[in-house]
Amino acid sequence: MKIYYFYIRFISERGRRRASHVRMVAPNDNHFNRELIRLVIPIALQNLITAAVMSVDIVMLGVISQSAMSAVSLAGQVTFVLTLFYMGLATGASILSAQYWGKKDVKTIQRVFSIACLFSVSVSLFFFGLSLFFPDLLMRFFTDDEELIRYGSGFLQVVSFSYLAMGISQMYFSVVRSMENASLSAWISSVCLVLNILFNFLCIFVLFPDMPEKAIQAVGLATVCARFIELSCCIVHSVTRGKIKFQLPVRDGIQRKLLQDYLKYTMPVQGNYIVWGCALTATAAIIGHVSADLVAANSVAAVVKNLAIVLCGGIASGGSVLIGKYLGNGEIEIAKRAGNRISLFALVFGGLAGITILLLKPLVFYMVNLNDSAQGYLNGMLYICAYYCIAKSINSTTIGGIFCAGGDSKFGFWCDTVVMWGIILPLGYLCAFVWQVPPIILYAVICLDEIIKLPVALIRYRQYKWIKNITRDFADAR
Repeated sequence: MKIYYFYIRFISERGRRRASHVRMVAPNDNHFNRELIRLVIPIALQNLITAAVMSVDIVMLGVISQSAMSAVSLAGQVTFVLTLFYMGLATGASILSAQYWGKKDVKTIQRVFSIACLFSVSVSLFFFGLSLFFPDLLMRFFTDDEELIRYGSGFLQVVSFSYLAMGISQMYFSVVRSMENASLSAWISSVCLVLNILFNFLCIFVLFPDMPEKAIQAVGLATVCARFIELSCCIVHSVTRGKIKFQLPVRDGIQRKLLQDYLKYTMPVQGNYIVWGCALTATAAIIGHVSADLVAANSVAAVVKNLAIVLCGGIASGGSVLIGKYLGNGEIEIAKRAGNRISLFALVFGGLAGITILLLKPLVFYMVNLNDSAQGYLNGMLYICAYYCIAKSINSTTIGGIFCAGGDSKFGFWCDTVVMWGIILPLGYLCAFVWQVPPIILYAVICLDEIIKLPVALIRYRQYKWIKNITRDFADAR
């Protein structure tokens, strides 16, 4: 606990040193808190829904059989990797959009959105073809179990069609949130989640209750329907009330400069997500080759952990929007104070996420159908997740939120490259296949990444190299 004490002390001392100057320029604290909450709650709901979409499939299929749940969980790693590309592209769009929103330059935000959509569609088509035509090859990367490969391949082929819609809607949500309209994505995603749950219920409990393979494919089809409904809602909003439209990029000098800026700030954060996400996928592969029971327990633990940290993600995303707006408007000191306050909120919400996991343990064991071995693994995993969430909340807020808002997108890439690929994966491999430690010790080692990154992130925060206004003045060029 000492590191968290020093974290609070570090933020507080830094705030006191600059308090006399900051108070002259900073907005009212209550006003700032209202602005933050207005963004955090819808974004947290959006994160909850995003986590729940795949979690719903896994949990509901768990009622049929442990193998069905494990297969969809492993197949979901492909969607997870694709989502990392979306997150990188969306973050790049959000970095620019939030700062141009501070200048109220909607025309430039429209151009940024068109660029982001062009890249997201290209990535979606690649993953669509890969999942549709080579599902067995993808599944064999995660497991040697033939039953899991057969189930997972069928799910991948069907769910691949959802990728054609998902990339465009995610870019739209990201840009709209950067314009402080986070409630829109929350409402649309909420409706689609309810529809997805209803479709899943129909497929699993009514149409194919005793046919796991058909139920898995039907659940994939339900996800496809929900994603296309989501995209349709985005298009309708854009046409009727939205400030941002779906249109092809314009080819001119302004667009070329914006493309350069987009790539400059997107590529490092995209690399960060890929490095981090592929490392997580590799750890899932290590777990998949150790024990089928460990895979099942990890599937449930991942769902619980992702649901518990939704508020932490809301703080990171909402805070980055406000800080980006302040920096784009030239309000540097306000951005610094906002960073201090958001960091403290991240610590609080991380602690709450850990407590939530421990409180949900009895409910989790009641809802899932696992054998005794998998239940034992899950019990230890949930305790580890409770501590993991505190460091995860702080790191995602500083590295993924505050730093990126000011254009400092390279730090996260280098940090995750060193920690995940230089430390965690080699240790995980040695623990699993050389030293053959107990599975729960292996899981604890895999979860050390956020603890290692924490002190480095705090040092970087205090240097304030993340504070930049990255906007251009295109008024004379139009």
